[in-house]
Amino acid sequence: CCKIQLIGDIMLSILSLIRQGEYMEAVVSILSRCFVVFCCLPIHELAHGWVAYKLGDNTAKNQGRLTFNPFKHLNPIGTIMIFLFGIGYANPVPINPNNFKNPKNGMALTALAGPCSNLLMGFVSVFIYYGLSSINTDNALVMAICYFFYFAAYVNVTLAVFNLLPIPPLDGSRILGALLPYKAYYKYMQYERYIMIALMVMLFTGILDRPIAFLANVMMAFISII
Repeated sequence: CCKIQLIGDIMLSILSLIRQGEYMEAVVSILSRCFVVFCCLPIHELAHGWVAYKLGDNTAKNQGRLTFNPFKHLNPIGTIMIFLFGIGYANPVPINPNNFKNPKNGMALTALAGPCSNLLMGFVSVFIYYGLSSINTDNALVMAICYFFYFAAYVNVTLAVFNLLPIPPLDGSRILGALLPYKAYYKYMQYERYIMIALMVMLFTGILDRPIAFLANVMMAFISII
């Protein structure tokens, strides 16, 4: 599935930060985008392909997409968008639902795999964060590593929440397909192009920022308790 990646609260353009003279913030913003591009995104995409493979579809495997290598998943334009604007996309993982015993459920499970991989990465990151935070030290390096893992957790949770929205082309729309009757889902997907344009407008205008941040904070609190 095509992925539009949302980077937590760091949506401010790198170019805007540089123009404002906020060079340190610009460096942090660039590094955060590198983390998404070279870690979160390939694992998310790999999860889709791996679950599809386990359910009987070899398409992703045959095209070399079952790999952690980010360059197998990156889309040049989508990657540039991530670095410049904070949102972008990857090359869609090829999936042939006809290879599933139950195409409808197979597509839903394959779509769910991506957000689940992000939640798993978020949980592991929170676990490491609290482990390091328990060390009573003022060491700058330890504090920086703690910050990185907390940030990693928040980014992954945000990506999971965002991709679970039942809006084409996000994973949530494929999961919705398993719940709706074929006729209703087919009619809904007829408007995919227009819904995607509306989604892009909402992202660029910041309309979705608060709802997604709220849901991400709720999920962060939940996995922190666990």
